[in-house]
Amino acid sequence: MKKVELYTDGACSGNPGAGGYGAILIYKGIEREISGGEVSTTNNRMEIFAVIAGLECLKESCEVTVYSDSAYTVNAFTEGWIYGWMKNSWKKADGKPVANSELWQRLYDLTQKHKIKFVKVKGHADNEYNNRCDELARSAIIKING
Repeated sequence: MKKVELYTDGACSGNPGAGGYGAILIYKGIEREISGGEVSTTNNRMEIFAVIAGLECLKESCEVTVYSDSAYTVNAFTEGWIYGWMKNSWKKADGKPVANSELWQRLYDLTQKHKIKFVKVKGHADNEYNNRCDELARSAIIKING
């Protein structure tokens, strides 16, 4: 199974507002950058979507380490939140609907195709790939805003 590193970040100008995501896939030292965005979105949606976009680039099942500065995205898997949400028909413990459930479902489906480990990294610090993903996400916002 191929081993891939996936660095991701999302950003938003206003929350909600124009948003962007950036991702870098690394396989055997080869880097591929992707980015995009939406006119009206939230930071959390862009954080989740960055992981989705990166995983959707993979053409076969891989062993993927996902690096994200989003505790929301990482903890959904490392703390098992997503499994509780699924068991409760995408409702939180308080009975309210889980925000972004369609993205969580899409991401969950992708996690079933790959062997994935989620790693939380410190945002806006000394991780060059996280910083580059932030640049990609912010550049996507600039393109959207014209």
